[in-house]
Amino acid sequence: MQRRTAPMPEMMRPEKLCAACAPIATACLLVLCCSLAASAAGQNPSSDAAAWQPGRTIVNPAVHQDRSAPLPSLYAAYQAPPRPPHRPRPSGAEQAQKPAPIPPATITAQGAAVEQVSQGTRPAPTLITSFDGLGVGFSGPQGTAEARNPSDNSLGVGPDEIVQIVNSRMAIYAKKGKRHPATGAVLFGPVITNTLFQGFGGPCEKMISGDAVVRYDQLAQRWLFVLPIFRRPNNDPTAPYAMCYAVSTGPDPLGSYYRYQFNRPLFPDYPRPAVWTDGYYLPTSTGDTVIQKQLCAADRNKMLQGQPADEQCVIIDGVNFLNASDIDGQRLPPAGTPNIVMAAGGTQLHEIFEDDGIYAWTWHVDWDNPAKTHLSGPEKIAVAPYHYLCNGQLSKCVPQPNTDVRLDAQGDKLMQRLVYRNFGRYQSIVAVHSIDTKAGGGGVRWYEFRLDKQGSPHLYQQGTYAPDGNYRWMGSIAMDRRGDIGVGYSFGGSSVYPGQRFAARLASDPKGQMTLHEAVLADGQASQTNTLRWEDYSTLDIDPDDDCTFWYAGDYFRAGAEDYSTRIGAWRLPGCGAHHKWLGLF
Repeated sequence: MQRRTAPMPEMMRPEKLCAACAPIATACLLVLCCSLAASAAGQNPSSDAAAWQPGRTIVNPAVHQDRSAPLPSLYAAYQAPPRPPHRPRPSGAEQAQKPAPIPPATITAQGAAVEQVSQGTRPAPTLITSFDGLGVGFSGPQGTAEARNPSDNSLGVGPDEIVQIVNSRMAIYAKKGKRHPATGAVLFGPVITNTLFQGFGGPCEKMISGDAVVRYDQLAQRWLFVLPIFRRPNNDPTAPYAMCYAVSTGPDPLGSYYRYQFNRPLFPDYPRPAVWTDGYYLPTSTGDTVIQKQLCAADRNKMLQGQPADEQCVIIDGVNFLNASDIDGQRLPPAGTPNIVMAAGGTQLHEIFEDDGIYAWTWHVDWDNPAKTHLSGPEKIAVAPYHYLCNGQLSKCVPQPNTDVRLDAQGDKLMQRLVYRNFGRYQSIVAVHSIDTKAGGGGVRWYEFRLDKQGSPHLYQQGTYAPDGNYRWMGSIAMDRRGDIGVGYSFGGSSVYPGQRFAARLASDPKGQMTLHEAVLADGQASQTNTLRWEDYSTLDIDPDDDCTFWYAGDYFRAGAEDYSTRIGAWRLPGCGAHHKWLGLF
């Protein structure tokens, strides 16, 4: 899917912003400082663009909802709508005619000080299982699927099944355990993601979009699918976009779903759903040419019961890509804890490619009285200075063997997921992004933040994993129930075909170090020459059965292939899961 852009609405132009915002420095992300306590006057149950302004809480009711038949029945009745025109991918020759690669940035002494420049000395984590997912070579009960760039690779792991989405296609796999004898068998797919909305009507059923995301809500034992609608119905410029939610009625992804359509007047790009106790939190971007983000929460408690539900949304100007905290584990945050939302600093559109902070907001959503909904921040959390890998997104960046085509790094943003975990004695959040390194390649900068007694995040540890001059980028991070941290990421360079790897540390290890030697999920066998777009994002998830096993999915190329395949794999770190009832799961 090509990255989409949208024109700047009048309300977002600088002369229309609150006058109080002018003095705020770029280092504070130029976020609108008008108090969001003004939301008390902004309860607008409307999807009219005039209501979607910074400084307000927008109450956005679902315009349609229902309960579906089981997923196989939806597929049996599904008739795929015609796909929108697809821009041809640039050839390798066309890529070679683009501007020269961006030179590496100068890395400050403070930034270099947190680089890990050698492999961990502990043995590499053992790959428990792995199998090919959607992409070249995939075949399932519903046939094969066209690979589309970028893959937008999304993965969700439940008690008995694994669900993968690649752009606008999905598949469901068996996970060995109570219901299935082996891991990796394709139970369902590939199908177009809006098969979930067969019979629902409207754009959720009739319009195909990429960037669909799946999450398993282990607190409720439900599956959550989010599908953004990027085209206006009938190309009517006054018609709304939409965000479509499907919440399973039980733990079986092949069962029925509660389905919802929420209209959005603003372009709903790059959705990043997160599970919180009171809502499904969903940051999105208004487009690549606009420095504006939408932060919405859908009423999870009502959606789990199939009842009429609202979104509450706020608009934030002058901010980088947002991620909302996503709960792992069964221990809940303390009652009433607001969601913590984070972003990297800098602004690519203003050619500000570096910063020395991560920025945090706290968002309290009041479903009974939206006048009390309140967004506070941003608060700067000082970290080691960093420079976006290759100056950010959509840049000619990661070199490959035997071609002039370089791959995109998405270096301007924190990647999904922003993972929250309550350990009882403390609460942690982990995050990751891609940055330039002193050796001239790319590294994954990772953080663990801990919450103080007031619930505010503070830096606990940080590191840049860059044990050589190759490129490690587009990572995804998670913690197991012991506090061990794992990171999956793309790996490649001028003499290494792009593939997927995994690094990890134990909770008791020295701060800032990935102490286990790097593990390989998929070694690339060829370069990607048809486009610079690579993945856009990947996903690292934790198995809800043992709360220890890391599951990761990412892209690689087979020898002689013209497009990507994906690989799904699982690791468990030493000492975790030793006494769990599902130890024999694999």
